[in-house]
Amino acid sequence: MNVLIDAAIAVQRVLEEAGIGFCFIGGFAAQRHAEPRVTRDVDVAVLTGLGNEAHVIDVLLAAFPARRGDARAFAERYRVLLLSTAAGVGIDATLTALPFEADMIARSSSFEFAPGVLLRTCSAEDLLTMKIFAGRPIDWRDVEMVLRRYGPDGLDLNAVRTAVAPLLAAKDDSHAMGEFERLLARMTP
Repeated sequence: MNVLIDAAIAVQRVLEEAGIGFCFIGGFAAQRHAEPRVTRDVDVAVLTGLGNEAHVIDVLLAAFPARRGDARAFAERYRVLLLSTAAGVGIDATLTALPFEADMIARSSSFEFAPGVLLRTCSAEDLLTMKIFAGRPIDWRDVEMVLRRYGPDGLDLNAVRTAVAPLLAAKDDSHAMGEFERLLARMTP
């Protein structure tokens, strides 16, 4: 099996056994909702809330080697735990606490990436929200691909607008929503 899928299966198993909420984001979510593309690591949103970070960090560090010597301190400061598998696949575990993130994990669902391999990923709407918020060129390509795959009528675009507005306001981004609306207008017949 693919080393990335093997890594994701291992992450999912550890988190499920520990009873920790999570969903895959990044490349796996883009493969499900946008288009197949090359990804080099496993991106996972892990629900910690505020104050439970140490427990989640302990669970993950017990299962996977850290990619940096100060992984715990880095995760506590930047809310991303950088791990790897024995095969060298990177795991970026985002420690989540925002209401949007908790809701995203609650809305996530399983998808069959390979025969018999179900991985829990975020919804298409939540992927759009994260991609609009991130706003890098690769993110805008993913936004376009999600819109092409589902079509404007196949998505809850009001949920996307409602979720992304306060996130963009928090980073004082007044342009991303306009870019999303322009892209959407170009794709709407």
